[in-house]
Amino acid sequence: MRRRKKWWAKPELEKDHKVIFTPSEHKGKWKELFGNNNPIYLELGCGRGRFINQLANTNTNINYIALDIYDELLVHVLRRANENHLSNIKVIPINIENIGDIFDQDEIEKIYINFCNPWPKKRHHKRRLTHSNLLRLYQTFLKDGSEIWFKTDDELLFTDSLEYFKVAGFKELYRTYDLHQSDFQGNIMTEYEEKFCNQRIKIKFVRFKN
Repeated sequence: MRRRKKWWAKPELEKDHKVIFTPSEHKGKWKELFGNNNPIYLELGCGRGRFINQLANTNTNINYIALDIYDELLVHVLRRANENHLSNIKVIPINIENIGDIFDQDEIEKIYINFCNPWPKKRHHKRRLTHSNLLRLYQTFLKDGSEIWFKTDDELLFTDSLEYFKVAGFKELYRTYDLHQSDFQGNIMTEYEEKFCNQRIKIKFVRFKN
């Protein structure tokens, strides 16, 4: 489905210092931008930002960066952050394929990928955020021992992603095909996750270590 462009979104983003439009200028200097030495976690494809805002509100000793290509989604991330007076969150409008240009080696300590586009057609599989090609790109800036947490409702994407992580050399730490009936503690629901749960769709979840 084509997303309707909201022309008011970008001007609102441009007024706020939490939004970084030239992220490559901060490569290797993100802790300086946050003004502290705390770990930095990313959410790739953050949607409206309920997930990352709750994380940032709960864990004030961690810095969070929300990435998405859609201004009309990021503006909601920003509004939530401002409503909660959060200083440990930044927002970057970017195509994830360009992420290698903005972070330096060992600069990121965790990545969250929640309900990304499954790109079901085979010719589009390389666009998946969990594809081995992108996982290797993430490894160029992930600190050794860091984790990637991945959630999806899509069974085929989940199955394929398990292989992608294996090919890229990640070590599996935890897996469940029904997150809400599992023993995993501390899950934070996204907007999509709540929708799928209301439809009784099982949520697949896995943790990998770099």
